[in-house]
Amino acid sequence: MPQDAFHIRRLAEELHRLLCHGKINRISQANKDELTFIIYTGKSTVKLILSTNASNARVCLSETEKDPAPVAPNFCMLLRKHLLGAEILAIRQYDFERIIEIDLHCVTDFSESVRTLHCELMGKYSNLVLTEKGVIVGALKTSALEDNSRRVLLAGAKYLYPAPQDKLTVTDRAGLRSRLQTFLSLRTENVDEETLSFFLFENVAGLALPTAREIVRRVVETAGSVHAVLTSATPLPLWDFVDDFFQNEPCRPCLKMKGKTAEDFFAFPVENGVEMPSLCKAEDEFYTGKETKKGFEDKKRKLENTARGLKKKQAKKLQDTLERLKESEKADDYRVKGELLTANLYRIEKGATMVELENWYSLNGETIKIALDATLPPSKNAQRYFKTYNKHKRAKEILTPILKKEEEEIEYTDSVIATISLADSIDDLKEIETELIEMGLLRAPKERVGGKKKELAVPFREYSHGGMRILAGRNNLQNDRLLRQASPDDVWLHTQKYHSSHVIIATEGKSVSEETLLFAAELCAYYSDGRDGDKIPVDYCLRKHVKKPSKSKAGFVIYTDYKTLLVTPKRPSD
Repeated sequence: MPQDAFHIRRLAEELHRLLCHGKINRISQANKDELTFIIYTGKSTVKLILSTNASNARVCLSETEKDPAPVAPNFCMLLRKHLLGAEILAIRQYDFERIIEIDLHCVTDFSESVRTLHCELMGKYSNLVLTEKGVIVGALKTSALEDNSRRVLLAGAKYLYPAPQDKLTVTDRAGLRSRLQTFLSLRTENVDEETLSFFLFENVAGLALPTAREIVRRVVETAGSVHAVLTSATPLPLWDFVDDFFQNEPCRPCLKMKGKTAEDFFAFPVENGVEMPSLCKAEDEFYTGKETKKGFEDKKRKLENTARGLKKKQAKKLQDTLERLKESEKADDYRVKGELLTANLYRIEKGATMVELENWYSLNGETIKIALDATLPPSKNAQRYFKTYNKHKRAKEILTPILKKEEEEIEYTDSVIATISLADSIDDLKEIETELIEMGLLRAPKERVGGKKKELAVPFREYSHGGMRILAGRNNLQNDRLLRQASPDDVWLHTQKYHSSHVIIATEGKSVSEETLLFAAELCAYYSDGRDGDKIPVDYCLRKHVKKPSKSKAGFVIYTDYKTLLVTPKRPSD
């Protein structure tokens, strides 16, 4: 849910309890929007995420840490300079705003000071601003004088809080009562719970719509009806209830689940909610899942667009080769014309532009018109046709293997596109990205200065059936590696006429049951571009009958002594 003031207050209280007197040991920045503080609390080391992403702005503890940027950005370097080794004195919410402030005691060999990190969690306006005695030391997102005369975010400028919205604070009970009365006086239709929720959302600062709905649900439940709430026939009027709920409602964090996916998080119990040990934990699971999903979708789209762009270029190149080959098919026509001209030189007048001769090669003895260059003598015209014939003949000899190679390249690109479309997780895409980098289609990511190069160690998809391990490759590179690791008597499977994962049944010298073979075939069909079809042919044979030709593309093999099963693709968990 949006980070509203109700949740931020409880989050700040929770972070204060956990991190007060903790010391900042390390600061890193993963991207332009997110920093990570490694904090030693005296008992353990924890990771504090500070994100200003428009959709995922938050300050919370996390169990995961993203890889830092190859080169630390300026603001990260500034925080390292001023905050490394600093002690956290307090974490609090500013007023009733969506701002968390972290007071830090900073000590160096030459100075001692208290600095405050203002974490403004306001959607696309989210920011991190470090101040000392009310003066800005630095900001993640800066603004120049000409950009915003009301609020300048530059080092040395006085820090000003964001301008308040035209809304009431939760403690302004009289103001809320007056606005509610005005609202009701202008209404001609009945007011229901949803209408009342929107009224609170639009008039009270720091309340997200889900929080406003919860307040209305609680007060209506207490009063017995919406009418009773509007007529103040309740133990606690709405304006009092809002203030009391905001300030005194205990934090009972939960995750709202949709299947196995965290759909939202709350600081109060909700329907389909799973109780969580802390609000930080609830936020971390929700945002980590959300960012993982978005990161996967973005990378998948990027890789797919790259591969499809390559195929478009290959198809254009192939079309050009086909047109040139089609032109070279006319080679015999030029040879025939050259021979006819040579045999009839005595009949051709010098300076003629056209001659009509009997075509000896025609079954019906028809005549053929041959265009001539008037500037050349008849013998030179004949030589010109022979020269053109030889040119087309050589072109055909050269273009035929080129055509075969271009068709193989398109087939390989199709297999890459198929593996991308079948990817279910970020792990599925890691080696595909490596594959595209090796093809020169993507730029290799920059290595972090002083960092150790991480080796890709993405595991195969692994399943078990009938007491046997079944392995499936995620991409062409994995398919090759899987083939190399398999034993000669293992069973190898691949769809017929479809791009698919290579599947291996690790037999360990045992015989494979029909049920296990069927399971592996259905698995192979599912991880193919025939996934949405029915009765997909899957070939299988012993690994020793599968060969990889020298210098062939990744994932390409030839095989013999195989049999075929017709199966319906089925998810492994089905």
